[in-house]
Amino acid sequence: MLISWRPAAILFAVTVFGLTYGLSSPLIALRLHEAGMSESLIGLNAAMHAVGVFMIAPFLPALFRRFSPQAMMLVSLSALALTFALFAVITLPYWFLLRLGLGLFSEIIMVQTETWLNDSTVEQARGKVLALYTAGMSLGFATGPLILVAVGSDGSAAFFVAVALALFAAGLIFATRMPRFEIHSEAAESFLTSLKLASLPIAATVLNAAVEVMGMNFLSLYAIKLGWSESAATLLISVLMFGAIILQLPVGWLADNVNRLALMRWLACVAAALAFIWPFILTVPLLAYVLLFIWGGIFVGIYTVAITWVGEQFRGAQLAGIYAAMSVAWGAGALIGPLLGGLAMRLSTHGLPWLTGSLCVLFAVYSLQARFKMRR
Repeated sequence: MLISWRPAAILFAVTVFGLTYGLSSPLIALRLHEAGMSESLIGLNAAMHAVGVFMIAPFLPALFRRFSPQAMMLVSLSALALTFALFAVITLPYWFLLRLGLGLFSEIIMVQTETWLNDSTVEQARGKVLALYTAGMSLGFATGPLILVAVGSDGSAAFFVAVALALFAAGLIFATRMPRFEIHSEAAESFLTSLKLASLPIAATVLNAAVEVMGMNFLSLYAIKLGWSESAATLLISVLMFGAIILQLPVGWLADNVNRLALMRWLACVAAALAFIWPFILTVPLLAYVLLFIWGGIFVGIYTVAITWVGEQFRGAQLAGIYAAMSVAWGAGALIGPLLGGLAMRLSTHGLPWLTGSLCVLFAVYSLQARFKMRR
C-alpha cells in the first residue's frame, strides 16, 4: 500500500512547489501594484525568489547525500507553510525576504522530487512519468490563480489555503516515506562539467523558469492593460497552466517515441509562433483561452522533454550534479525573467508576448548548435 501511494504523495509535493509560484506570484504582484509599487519593483520582488534558489543550489548535492529525501521534504514543506503564514502577518517591505525563503525551500522540493522520480523510473516509461511530474507542477501553477478567484486577493485567506496544502503534502510524505537511493553516495559533478554534459537541457530550464515566472507575475497585468477584469485576467493563468497539465501526457508519449533533442527544438518553434500572435488573440476572450491552453502545453513540454533526456542519459553522481546545475539554471531564469518582463512591459504594451516569443526563438536557434555537442 505504501509503494502504491508513494508516487502520488511525491507528485502532490511537486504540486505544492508549483503553488509557491502560482499563488504567490500573481497575489504578491497584485498587492504590490495596489500599494503603488512600480513594475520594476514588482519584478525585483519576484527576483528574490531566484536569489533563494542561488543560495541553496550549490549545497543541494551535499545535502542530499547527508540527509534522507524524507527529511529534506518534511523540513522544506513545513518551512513553506510557515513562510506563507508569515505573509499574512508581516508588512509589505519584509515580503522581499519572505519571497527569498519561498525560493530556497521550494527549490529543495523541486530538485529532490525530480531526482527521486528519475532514479525510481524504468526507461520505457520515463517520458510518461516525468510528464506527470511537470503536469503536477503545472497543476500547482494553475491552482494558485484559482484560489485567488475563489477567495480574492484581499486579506489573508489565500495565504492560509497555501499553508494547509503544504502541511497536507508534508503529512503524505511522512505517511508514505521516500527511501534513499544509494547511487547518490558519490560526489556530484561540478557545475562546469554538468554544463558541458547537458547544455541544451540546462538552457531549456533557464527558458522554462524565465517565461513561467515572468508570466506568473505579468500575464494578468498585461491582460488588465488590454481591458480585462482582474478576475478574468487572473483566470488566464489557470487556463494556460491547465493546458500544461493536460497536454503533458501526449508530450510524454512523444518523448518516449521520437528523438528528444529534436522534439525540444520543434516545441520551442511552435511556442514562439503562438506567442507572437497573443496581442491579436487576446482581444477575443474565447480565442485567448483556447490559444493559451494550447500554448501552455507546448511550452511546458520543452521542460518535460529536457528532464526526460537527462534521466535517460545519466545516473548516480552525474545525475545529481546535472540536476544541481539545472536548479542553478532555474534560479537564473527565475531571476532574469521578471526583470526582463518588467522592462519589456514598460517599453511596450505588448512587451510580454514579444519577449516570450523572442526567448523561444533564441532557444530554438541555440539548439541547432548544441545538438552536435550533445550527440558527441
